[in-house]
Amino acid sequence: MSLNLDAAIEKLKRCELISEREVKQLCSRAREILVEESNVQRVDPPVIICGDIHGQFWDLMELFKIGGEVPHENYMFMGDFVDRGHFSIETFLLLLALKVRYPNRITLIRGNHESRQITQIYGFYDECVRKYNSVNVWRYCCEVFDHLSLSAIVSDRVFCVHGGLSPSINTLDQIRTIDRKQEVPHEGAMCDLLWSDPEEISSWGVSPRGAGFLFGRDVVEGFNDANGLSLIARAHQLVMEGYKYMFDQRIVTVWSAPNYCYRCNNVAAILKLDESLMPQFTIFKDAPNQPGPDTPHRRTTTDYFL
Repeated sequence: MSLNLDAAIEKLKRCELISEREVKQLCSRAREILVEESNVQRVDPPVIICGDIHGQFWDLMELFKIGGEVPHENYMFMGDFVDRGHFSIETFLLLLALKVRYPNRITLIRGNHESRQITQIYGFYDECVRKYNSVNVWRYCCEVFDHLSLSAIVSDRVFCVHGGLSPSINTLDQIRTIDRKQEVPHEGAMCDLLWSDPEEISSWGVSPRGAGFLFGRDVVEGFNDANGLSLIARAHQLVMEGYKYMFDQRIVTVWSAPNYCYRCNNVAAILKLDESLMPQFTIFKDAPNQPGPDTPHRRTTTDYFL
């Protein structure tokens, strides 16, 4: 019996699980689409760019309420779909189902949490096992993680990546040559793209995260100039105001998980680029009256903090 995508999407929008068989079919179809995408996936504006979601399903629904629904709007999500929130599996499967149903209307790029090692620590693995009584769904999702693009580019001007830059990458063409279909390495270019952070330093610095690098204004300006970019958009860091420009607006952090971990009291943001790449930010708060993880047919996931 083949997967009914529209029915699956409607079910997932209610935060209801689809069957393990349906997950397997969905992930297989997603891999077929994603394997054709570039490490630097081209995206046409207008597009709504979103940062970390981290399993905060009802806040994702709030995001769609504010930004507009797929396929009426074109979306890009810059990774970290899972871990920490109570509904990582529903969040990721909904985004994946939308990708399969409307492949040209939603772009998903990989974050540092789309990783076997990280998801075994920060909640997604445990959530999959608890909700499906099996590791299979986690395995299917991890195979999809390995196929996600590493970055995207809007109109050859706005470079979108989860984390940041790498001392071993000077050009977008170098990113295009990476073999991305693997678990995230502990070091090297692919790791850096998913883990690095901008900082008020000169050149490169050691990252307190234990992976990737810190990079300064001179690195951003050099990379943008060498590649004809006007802006780098990235996620990866909690921003209390939802978004944060740095280095004379050459790079911006977008954060899309409001009240992160259900306790940080931050607002979230989405960034819309119109046809002329003019940026417009929309700020939003967490969804009101969210059902908690103790609603019927769900059990509590462990709380994880920063």
